[in-house]
Formats: sequence, C-alpha cells, structure tokens
Amino acid sequence: MEPYTPRTQTGGRKKNITLSQKEYSKITGTIASVRRHRLQQDDIDGNEQVNGRVHLSRHVHAGRDWDEPSFIAETSFVKAPLNSRVSLGNAMPNSKGKAKQESLDHVPIDIQEAIILEDLLYVLMGIEGDYIRFHPDYSPDEDDPIQGVRYVVEPSIDSSLRDLVERILPLGTYYTAITAFIEHRSHLDYGLVNHALCAAIRDMLKDYQTLLSQLEHSFNTSPQFSLQKLWFYIHPTVHTLSLIYHLTMELGTADDPSAELSSDSASTSDAEEEARNEALGIGTAKLKSVLSENGLSSSGIPVKGGEVLAIIYERMQSMSGDPTACMLYGTLLKEAGTPYVGMLKEWVMTGRLVDPYEELMVKESKFINRGILEMDYTDEYWERRYTLRDGSTQSGTKGHKAGIPLPRSAGGRLPGGACIPPLLEGWKHKILLAGKYLNVIRECGIEINRAQNQSEDDDKFSMTDERFYTFLQDAYTHANQTLLQLLLKDQELIPRLRSLKRYFFLSQSFFLTHLLDLSQNELRKSTRSASLVKLQSLLELTLNTDVQGEDSMFREDVKVIMAGSGLYDWLMKIISTGGLGSEKEGDNEAAHEEAKKDKDDKKPLLGKSSDTLALDYHVKFPLSLVISRKTILRYQLIFRFLLHLKHVEQSLGAMWIEQKTLPWRQRVPNATESEFEKWRLRVFLLRARMLAFVQQILSFATFEVLEPNWRALEVKLAKVTTVDQLLRDHLDFLDTCLKECMLTSAKLLKAYNKLIVTCATFAMYAAPYTKSANQAMAETEMPEGQRRRWEYQMKFEKNFDHWFKVFLDCVQFYASSENGSLLPLVVRLSSISKKSS
Repeated sequence: MEPYTPRTQTGGRKKNITLSQKEYSKITGTIASVRRHRLQQDDIDGNEQVNGRVHLSRHVHAGRDWDEPSFIAETSFVKAPLNSRVSLGNAMPNSKGKAKQESLDHVPIDIQEAIILEDLLYVLMGIEGDYIRFHPDYSPDEDDPIQGVRYVVEPSIDSSLRDLVERILPLGTYYTAITAFIEHRSHLDYGLVNHALCAAIRDMLKDYQTLLSQLEHSFNTSPQFSLQKLWFYIHPTVHTLSLIYHLTMELGTADDPSAELSSDSASTSDAEEEARNEALGIGTAKLKSVLSENGLSSSGIPVKGGEVLAIIYERMQSMSGDPTACMLYGTLLKEAGTPYVGMLKEWVMTGRLVDPYEELMVKESKFINRGILEMDYTDEYWERRYTLRDGSTQSGTKGHKAGIPLPRSAGGRLPGGACIPPLLEGWKHKILLAGKYLNVIRECGIEINRAQNQSEDDDKFSMTDERFYTFLQDAYTHANQTLLQLLLKDQELIPRLRSLKRYFFLSQSFFLTHLLDLSQNELRKSTRSASLVKLQSLLELTLNTDVQGEDSMFREDVKVIMAGSGLYDWLMKIISTGGLGSEKEGDNEAAHEEAKKDKDDKKPLLGKSSDTLALDYHVKFPLSLVISRKTILRYQLIFRFLLHLKHVEQSLGAMWIEQKTLPWRQRVPNATESEFEKWRLRVFLLRARMLAFVQQILSFATFEVLEPNWRALEVKLAKVTTVDQLLRDHLDFLDTCLKECMLTSAKLLKAYNKLIVTCATFAMYAAPYTKSANQAMAETEMPEGQRRRWEYQMKFEKNFDHWFKVFLDCVQFYASSENGSLLPLVVRLSSISKKSS
C-alpha cells in the first residue's frame, strides 16, 4: 500500500484495480492493532515520556474494532519500519476533519522535538502530520498535483526547531510532486522515453524510501536520534530531490496550454467520432496521419521523445558546475535515452522505422509508397516517404513548412519527436540517410544483415558515449557502400547515364539529324495534330538504323512525348517561381502544369510540334533515385533547346538550298536589276548571319558546355564514395549545363528567345521570298509587291540586329560578372558582328 499522495486528474482513464473499502479498512485496522500490541509488549505507552521522547498515539480511532485477527505470523511484514506508518497514514481521516491540536507553547523543547520528528517522518512520505499540516490554500481537487503539496508548521513551535523543520519541509513537496509526475507520465500516450525516465526516477525514489526506513528505525530505537541528526542524514537528499523536482516541473509545464484537454469530453465523443470517420471512409489512424501531414495537430503534442532528452541535456549543461547535478542528469539522460537509442539503432541498421509514439526524429509518410503512385513515384518515395520531423534538409532550408509543428510558445523548442536532442543535431542527416539507403535495399528484396560489426556491448550505448557516434558513422558508411555498389555494379548506373547523354545531348550526331529528316512532315503539324505513335515508330527506326554497339544500350527506354507548352514560355514560368535548383523545386512542375492548363483553357495548341517535341526516359527502382523525374526534367530542357536549334539550322539550310535555284542566281536584264540585286544580296546576307548565329550557339552548347561538363562528371563518378555525393554530383552537372546554356537567366533567355524566333520566322518565309523573286524575274511584280518585299526584309533585319545587339550585351555582361564560361560565346558572337559590319 502507498502513502496518501495527490493523484493526477485522469478523467475518464481506467483506474487501477484496488481493494474494496471494507477490505481496505479491515487490513489497515489489523496492521494498526499489531503495532499497538507490539508497542504494549515493549512497555511503551503512547502518552508517556520514554528516554526523553513522547510517542503520541495515532493508533486509536473511534468506532474501530480491534479484536480482529492479526498478521503476527507475518513478522517480515509487521516489522517493516514504514508499513505501519504508511497504512496508518492511509487510514487517517481527511485532514479537514481533524480536531485542532493543542498549542505547543508550554511543551518542553525536547518533547516538541520528538513530536515534530514523528510528524516529519509522515510528511516526508507525503502524509499530513498533527503539527505539520497542508497549506490552507492547498486543495487536492483543484491544485495541479505535479506542483507538489505545500506544508505549514504549527506557529507555536519553538523558533530554534522551526528553522530546521522549514529546511526539511521541501522534501515532502518534492516527493509528492515527483510521485504525481511518475504516475501521470507513465501513461502510454507519453511514449517510451517518458516511461524509461519514470522508471529511472522511481529507482532513485527507492533509495529515498530506504533512507526513510532507516530513519524510522533510528527514531524508534535510538534515544540519541534528534532533529539535527535527521537534517544531517537527509541534507544531501534535499538537493538530489530538488534537482529531480525542478526537472519534473519543467517537463510538466512545457506542454502547450491547448494540450490540456478535458479527458471526460474526449472519452464521451471518441466512439461517435470514430464511427463518423469510418462512415466517411477514413479511420482514426488515417485521419490523425493526414492532420499531422498538414500541420493541423501540432498544438496538442505532449512533451515526449526527443524533447524530453533535450530538456534533460539542457539542464545538465546549465548546471555543469554542480557535480551532483551532472551525475544525476547524466544518469537520467542515459536511462531515458535507452529506448530512443534503440529505435535509432533499428533504423540505421535495418532501415525499419519502429516508432509507435512518434518520438524519433525521423518521420514516415505512410501514404507515400511505390504501389499507389503511378507516375514519378520514385521522387515522392525518396524525397517525402522518410523525412526529418523538424523539416530540415541538407540544403539548409529554413522557415515553417506544412506538416511541421510550430515551436512551443515557452522555450521555442519544437514539440515531441520534432525536437532533436542537441547531441544528435549534427548527425541527423546521416541518421536519416543511413536508414533511407537501407530501406531502398530492402525494397529491392535484398536481405540486410543486422549483425554487421555489432558487439556484445552495443545494447549499452548511450548518447553521451563516444562509441555510439562511432557506431552511427560505421552504420552510415555501411549503408552508403552497400547501396552504392548496388547502383553502380548491379544496376549499371554509369552505362545508363552514358546512354542518356547520347540520346539527349548529341545534337551533332547523325541520329538526331536523321530523326528530324524522317519526321519533318509530322513536325510541320500542330501539336494536337501530330501523331505520337508515328513519331515513336520513327524514333525506333532511327535508333535501330543509326545507333549500334554500346550506343544501342537501353534504347527501348527512350520514348517520344509532347510537352504541354513551348520551351521558352515554360522556362520563363519556372524562373519566375524561383528557378531550377531553388528551394521552390516543387513549383517547377506546377508551373509546367499551369502553362499547359492555360493553353488548354484558352485555345488549342497551334504551335508546331517541333517546338513541343521531347524525349522521355524510363528507369525502374532503385535507379530512379539518381535518374529521377527531377533530373529527367533537366535532360528534357537541354534536349528541347538543342532540338530547336537543330531544327532552325535545318530550316535555314533548306532556305539556302532553295536560294541556289535559277530565280535567285539569274541576272535581271532590265532597269530594275540594281534594286533586285540589292534586295537579293540583303536576303543572302541576313540568312548567312542567322545561320552563323544558330551554328555558333549550337557548337558552343555542345563542345564547350556539355562535353567538358560530362567529362568532369565522369571523373567525379570514378571517385564517388557516398550515395548522397553521387546524387549531388549528377544534379550539379545538369544545373551547370542549364546555367551555361543560358537557360536559367531571365534576361538572357528573353533576348535569346526573341532572336531565335526571328530566325525561325525568317526561315518560314523561304517560299514567299522565292515567289517574289520569280515575279521579279518574269517582270510581273507590281510596285506594291516590291514595296511589301522590302518592308518584310527591313523588318527582319531590324529585329535581328536589335535583338542580336541586346543578346550580345547581355552575354558580355554575364561573362564578365557571373558566368565566366560564356567568354567563348562572346568571341564567337563578336566574329559574327564583325563580318556583318
């Protein structure tokens, strides 16, 4: 049986199984009877002084029948020092019903000391005494039990005794508060870390209770036992329990106010709410998970998991000058962190997340899995299936995100598992990646050996042990190397990347030229009219004809698609949302979908399919971690950039061939010869300048951007040691190519777009120009036609000259300030400008 201790208000929670009131009264009365008879046999009278001490009787209560059988045979139970005191304390009526005790003004000081000593032994167990009572303002039903019970001493006590008593009284407050905290935080909802912490504190209280038993024995047997000796024995304990008390106070008051919900109202509506959720097709667990994903339930998270460990560690650091505090908090940190360390070990060793109370720093989004995501499941699976609860990433993102709980109003810590213990703050990304790597391996059906480099002492790891961090580093290295070998050797990652480079980047290859030649009829059609089936057939024919040997590897994974918007419109939308590689990466595809929707809503896509033709590349898990939808998007942007350049080059080349025919080469034998010759030369010159511009851009992009960057990537891949380094190097390669191809700068892209559209539009006027030349040769061209011919020519020249100058100025500016790789392009474009002048 336990002493009277204020209980927590648990509302509708299930109460512990106890004895009935009749059985309880019978047992406590019997124990009191046994103690009374034992004291009588020792000739100790409760109202007489023995050896300078007075034992006031607490054993006779009105209406009690003492003629019941006793437990005299159970000597080990009866002689336990605290049993009679605890049982009598529990059997005492409510303190408010007690008669007021007589004043101690005229009682000798030695008798006062004996009386107060006996009262103190009760108070130290959380039981009200005769002359040490509960504070008048204390109400068991209204006050927070975790705050502890406050006591006041009888005013008539001698002042010399009062000073010592008031030093000892806080122990009673500490004990009741700590006991209430243990009872409250042992509930399942508070998680494994709180359970381990309560168990550790309960073990420390056992030492305190043992000390009280020894003091009780000394009080009953030693005439020399005094208040000074009591203070001497319990003085160290006051400091120890004070440290535990202040820790429990901080843990108990760190919850947000909104977390203190009424248990009664919650319990009455649980059944109705669950039934309603089931009727709507969402179970309770699923609803909670959805709310957690959207950050709607952050205010009700109790102090648990990593937050408990963070509070203990911070208190230990703030009291680093106190050896007792360091030892105490260090012990509690080790014991409370045992389940946390166990969950971390399971995660970094097997890739399994076992966190039933959401205490760990790693969070799993259970609704993201490989089965339900049809398109682009790998990006979702890798990026969002397992994340850190605090929302941080390796790129150092800051600010609040959806699904991340708000910090506590007091202290600023993230609640629950989102609060990462300070000792693990620098390791959180390695912990996350180690488990994610192993999880990928498990998804591939490969068995993971749990016993890798595991010793017999691994279970004794704590967060303050250097061996634990050596273990984390070894687990991270093992997971990295295992997945890296799986990707590079078993899944043939390097040949896959080489095939991507061949299909998407080789703009000067015969493959791309042949594809454009075969599909020119389809590419002249609008995007809605072009046949994807026919274009796919032509692509396969081209690959089977022109691609041989190593170049033919994985060609079945290449597919033809039609983008939903023009290349440059899409790029401008992406740049306006933050740009490729920014923290708004998720907005890039949203911009693409928005552009596509806008065009679908307004009018059919009237642009030619040559502007929207793109290639796609399909890979399976786990290669899709590297060749993900995010990287395929970048490959497609570069391919469409090169394809458009190649298409404009072919169109200008076709215009040149057409202008080698007779109407363009024959001399005019009349007075209009000089004017026609001048116009014809102007057309030839503008066409040559445009063709030179397109060829210089194409050559620069291929031989001075893509090829050097690819060779640099190959060098890095040969030395890669970690998976995250592999992912980072591949993405950096693509981002560098996009930047040096001028696809990430709004000013460069705008000027280049105007310039290349002018060239493409000029190539489309090849037939009207030929018709005008034929009319001039046949002397049938009217003066109005001559004027229109010159207007078109002057408009094209003016547009090209203007935007060429703007583009050249932008390139020179960026080459000198931000992007030094554009210097070769400045030289190339300057040569075109000098020739034209």
